[in-house]
Amino acid sequence: MSTTTRLVTVRPGAARQGARRSSAGTIDRPRRSVLLTVLTGIILVYSLIPLIWLVINATKTQSDLFSTFGLWFGRDFALFDNIARALTYDDGIFLRWFANTLLYVVVGAGGATLLAVLGGYALAKYEFPGRKAVLAVIIGAVAVPGTALAVPTFLMFSSMGLTNTPWSVIIPSLISPFGLYLMWTFAAEAVPTELMEAARIDGASEFRIFWQVAIRLLAPGMVTVLLFTMVATWNNYFLPLIMLRDPDWYPLIIGLNQWNAQAATAGGTAIFDLVLTGSLLTIVPLIIAFLFLQRFWQSGLAAGSVKE
Repeated sequence: MSTTTRLVTVRPGAARQGARRSSAGTIDRPRRSVLLTVLTGIILVYSLIPLIWLVINATKTQSDLFSTFGLWFGRDFALFDNIARALTYDDGIFLRWFANTLLYVVVGAGGATLLAVLGGYALAKYEFPGRKAVLAVIIGAVAVPGTALAVPTFLMFSSMGLTNTPWSVIIPSLISPFGLYLMWTFAAEAVPTELMEAARIDGASEFRIFWQVAIRLLAPGMVTVLLFTMVATWNNYFLPLIMLRDPDWYPLIIGLNQWNAQAATAGGTAIFDLVLTGSLLTIVPLIIAFLFLQRFWQSGLAAGSVKE
């Protein structure tokens, strides 16, 4: 009797690929989860319905707001007329509020981002006395809500004569403990120490290393912090409410609340159509900023999450 021997050549990785195919397709073709899909759909609907409601009702006249279904258009399409009226109402005060909000965002959020980048980079890459104490204070400050500090801040600014001025909104906005903490953790992974040592050997100063080497590596984290601080400053309500008395210095969110409360005052005129239209105009810059900076924001959140 003769025995026939068959030689089987196994390619490297074939067994691994077979195991991957047999494991319910979890890598190449992930298994679909009906429950996860349903939950995601519910969250999506929950998030979009308020925005859809706002867009639809901004197209209605004052009478249609109370006589038609909230999630469908009215008898007249008045969006452009509402926009024109909102921009010109009360001598164009809406444009003044919009300019104030831009001022608070550019100076406040921009300054907070710059300080967070400088502080986070220094905490991540330099050793100095008291460093651990500073880190502990930052972590503790992240847990303190801003509303808890609003009244002490008001009392301090009142004694300094800074209330009812733009500085009473800008200066507190410059401090962002969460942004500082985020830049600290990001800089620790994004800027290699070896690269800094190589730059020092080439004769570069610490200032030049930061502005010509580290700042480019920190760009995704900077955009992430900028988005967070910009949204926080844009939607800041309680601090301007207690700091400002002059309507000429109101941000958009306080001004729109004043319009909304106008109907409850004696002899006040209800302008709910302008409130909704102004609210729609208020969120448009945020949507544009998120869409434009989305790729930087996503890369900033993912950077440093995986170590090789």
